[in-house]
Amino acid sequence: MDMSMQCGSRVLDLSQPVVMGILNVTPDSFSDGGQLYRDGGLDVEALVRRADHMVAAGAVMLDIGGESTRPGAQPVSEAEELDRVLIAVDAVASRFNVIISIDSSSPSVMTESARLGAGFLNDVRGFLRPGALEAAGETGLPLCIMHMQGEPESMQVDPRYEDVISDIRLFFEQRLLACKKAEIPAERIVIDPGFGFGKTSAQNFMLLSRLTDLAVLGCPVLVGLSRKSLIASVLDRSPAARVFASVGLAMVAVERGARIVRVHDVQATADALAMWRALPQDADP
Repeated sequence: MDMSMQCGSRVLDLSQPVVMGILNVTPDSFSDGGQLYRDGGLDVEALVRRADHMVAAGAVMLDIGGESTRPGAQPVSEAEELDRVLIAVDAVASRFNVIISIDSSSPSVMTESARLGAGFLNDVRGFLRPGALEAAGETGLPLCIMHMQGEPESMQVDPRYEDVISDIRLFFEQRLLACKKAEIPAERIVIDPGFGFGKTSAQNFMLLSRLTDLAVLGCPVLVGLSRKSLIASVLDRSPAARVFASVGLAMVAVERGARIVRVHDVQATADALAMWRALPQDADP
């Protein structure tokens, strides 16, 4: 089975799991918000240094986001998100041989980012905003549909499911049908179960333990577990001190079929993946 996707001018090979580095250009993201800002504005030199470090460490993709989607986050204006993201896309696309992913729910951000060289679209709202799925389809780029119950400002208030896996699988089945109607081929679709997005810690751990149940959908799976609060439900660690636990969770996800791991700590995750790849994958137990 072909495990490659054409991401603009670059090819994403998912025959082995890959690392997606998180490159937030926001002042308020939960773990790294504001780190790329200076004197009230985006520090492009700091952005380029961060991107360079991630690519050198083994990131195949960089996920650029201009709107924080942490629990309780407030929306930003479309104009502000466009300004943040397009500056970053232009800076990264002109310097690095890396697939640029755009973390956005805004149709205009998707369209304009693709024009500047982005090769992948990643929407925490599952392309449910008016015009988002149509805009994504028009770019011709692969897209990642994420599951989220509610909206960032309220998603963690009281998330409930009949069965977390069955409910999420049904959501993806409905979104895949919508993609088919929009003439977006299944070969261009990745799914993300949305750890931490409208889910309790217990629901997150259940979801991770049963991640293989999503394989029936036939799409590559992306996971974002890096530094998230489910770690704090087990270990008393600040977000910056959750590196080891994040790598451990990423490897559990890979063992259960994840093909893209979205992380803050690229070097640590890439090293762990290198050890996993060295294992004989077809060896008898």
